[in-house]
Amino acid sequence: MNTYIKKGAIGVATTAALTLGGVACQDKFLEIPATGQLSNAQLASKNGIEGSLIAAYSMLNGRGDRFASASNWLWGSIRGGDANKGTDPGDFSSINPIQRFETISTGDVAGSWQRKYEAISRVNATLRLLASAGPDVSAADKTRITAEGRFLRGFNYFELKRLYNNTPYIDETVDYAAGIEKIKNDVDLYPKIEADLKFAYDNLPETQAAVGRINKWGAGAMLAKVYLYQKKYAEAKALFDLVIANGKTSNGKKYGLVPRYADVFKASNDNNEESVFAIQAAANTGNVNNANPEFDLNFPYNTGPNGPGNCCGFFQPSFELVNSHRTNANGLPLLDGSYNSPANEVKNDQGIQSKDPFTPDAGNLDPRLDHAVGRRGIPYLDWQDFPGYDWIRKQDYGGPYSPKKFVYYKSDVGSLQDNSSWTPGYTALNFPIMRFADVLLMAAEAEIEVGSLEKAREYTNMVRKRAANPAGFVTKGGQPAAKYVINEYPAANFASKELARTTVRFERKIELSGEGHRFFDLVRWGIAEPTINAYLTYEGAKLPVALGGAKFTPNQDEYLPIPQAQIDLQGKDVLKQNPGY
Repeated sequence: MNTYIKKGAIGVATTAALTLGGVACQDKFLEIPATGQLSNAQLASKNGIEGSLIAAYSMLNGRGDRFASASNWLWGSIRGGDANKGTDPGDFSSINPIQRFETISTGDVAGSWQRKYEAISRVNATLRLLASAGPDVSAADKTRITAEGRFLRGFNYFELKRLYNNTPYIDETVDYAAGIEKIKNDVDLYPKIEADLKFAYDNLPETQAAVGRINKWGAGAMLAKVYLYQKKYAEAKALFDLVIANGKTSNGKKYGLVPRYADVFKASNDNNEESVFAIQAAANTGNVNNANPEFDLNFPYNTGPNGPGNCCGFFQPSFELVNSHRTNANGLPLLDGSYNSPANEVKNDQGIQSKDPFTPDAGNLDPRLDHAVGRRGIPYLDWQDFPGYDWIRKQDYGGPYSPKKFVYYKSDVGSLQDNSSWTPGYTALNFPIMRFADVLLMAAEAEIEVGSLEKAREYTNMVRKRAANPAGFVTKGGQPAAKYVINEYPAANFASKELARTTVRFERKIELSGEGHRFFDLVRWGIAEPTINAYLTYEGAKLPVALGGAKFTPNQDEYLPIPQAQIDLQGKDVLKQNPGY
């Protein structure tokens, strides 16, 4: 007997001819397509190749792994100090060492690795199918699909780079059946990432038939971001200039900021002019993996029918993040860090363990706070005033706040929200991997580094002006729900590169809080160690069980460990572990 592998089937046949009912047959008699499987001819059709590509897109949300999504709520936001793990010490306790920077090379660190490589594998399969594409696949289709695939591959390698530093690079030319396990992680990924994203930018159309597909300008913005991470400021600036001047969404809308900050985070307003590249979400499709599955734990706890999610109290915004929204008499942030001083701390955390009445904070605040954070006494979307203690699982462990940005509205129930699973915490709200405000602030960084400080101020104030729009404030009884005082930055904030950097970096912290950017920003700026350790010291004093004694170790904690299972599988001579693990 010899084992053989055919297109669409695996089986066993004899090497000799078979005689059946007096009819002699060769091995090909057994070449019957396996039931439920597609042949290569079917897969190489236009529908087959498009389906293969869509399967690669589907991996963006981690596809069942809450920690593997490109939202990076654990790896980017919790590690960056936007939020604590929340809930209680025993629930998903594997996150506890991650937020304390006591990460080991087994467990949750493997999920993102596996899911990113699954996405890359699906891209490579799509590109290989194109080589044998049927006659219904036009030359234009081949170019577009190749460009979309290469964008997704470049993006996933960029994610791997930010998470693990260098990892094995595998493209469609590598034989998956032989030799893949011998590819080392000793080559810089950035040139490969750039090549994929550059091909995408050069070959993608400006608009797409389906809004969730990447277009030319989204690819260009991502390539500019990759330049920025490498400190290629001139290249980043030149590309950001083109994106800002000419960019449009996949559905043809000129890039811009939506008028009100809250409208960025409404499912009913998805795929707006601010959406550069987003994870598309849909509710009531029959599969909750299409409906923001990575956020199903990140809702207020025990809300009952008068609140969203009703589970589970994860991803609680930090005291430090809330305090960062303090503004001075001129409506500007406290860039010297004094927002954490006793005189400036936001006071809604008084009586952390108590249901007793409290005195609302009366100081000046950036209005984006109450779009990002559930605070006691402030309307929580269209549900009710946030009750504080009653919606918090364990305040002395996670603090008194709840996330708010990626939470569904009461008016969304049953339409833009999904009730088909164990929790109603599944929504049709897209997650913005990149939005135009992010582009403007990255462009401002590039302008600072090439010496165009006034242009950097212009871009930064575009973001800040939107935040200051009174029509976008959270209101209560027809009036602003808190004392919102915010103004655009004066020229003094951009009088030097150093001050301009500090200003733009802080603006990113506020504008993009909870969106998975903060940790990666701190690392690329080279300030992760002092910033994160200051955060851990401050937060640890308030939440000693969760963060007391936690410490970020430089030259180690910038990257996750290579998953030990991968090293065991491939060998230490193939995969080199990151320093410190």
